[in-house]
Amino acid sequence: MRLTWLGHACFLLSGSKTILIDPFIPEGTLPVEPDIVAVTHAHADHLGMTVQLGKKTVAVNEVAKYLAAKGLPVEPMNIGGSITVDGVRFTMTPALHSSWLENEGMGCYGGVAGGFVVTMDGTRIYHAGDTGLFSDMQLIRDLYWPDVALLPVGGRFTMGPDEAMIAARYIGAPLVIPMHYDTFPAIRQDLEGFKRAIERTTSIRVAVITPGESIEVGREGA
Repeated sequence: MRLTWLGHACFLLSGSKTILIDPFIPEGTLPVEPDIVAVTHAHADHLGMTVQLGKKTVAVNEVAKYLAAKGLPVEPMNIGGSITVDGVRFTMTPALHSSWLENEGMGCYGGVAGGFVVTMDGTRIYHAGDTGLFSDMQLIRDLYWPDVALLPVGGRFTMGPDEAMIAARYIGAPLVIPMHYDTFPAIRQDLEGFKRAIERTTSIRVAVITPGESIEVGREGA
């Protein structure tokens, strides 16, 4: 599977299908048309271009209802649930975060925030969404054994590098890719120490990639 970071929390997974997660694209370009969009929660920096894309979208029930009212084909789900869409498996995991549909006047409740374990072509990608550290991340390891963990590290609105180091150990994925940092001044981070600390004390590899960069991941690529 080919994984491309498009900036902030937006990732494109390219395999038998193309999956776009959290389509807020700071760089302003999308290299391909996705088959399926997945949205972790309702905040504008994650919902992003979902409505404009108009693609089949996987989201928590409240966000799915909002998108359905906009005319999108949706696949609603909720925390702990799993669905298979066009051969791709989505499991929604908990996240410690808020969720608010910000694009409608004063806004409204957007359901709970979550993350996803996406299984495609034999590879499991855990996108944590926006979250703080929580000890039940160990259950994500025990249940799903992800090959790659995409973890927010920006601090302020999510966990920062110190918490993400513990999260990486809890989750146990052999490859960690940081996200949700450096998009705005409030979430600037220097990740060299984060990478060194994890790789010196565990067998986990950290790939600090730049927006627009792609890497091969999976049983061999990770």
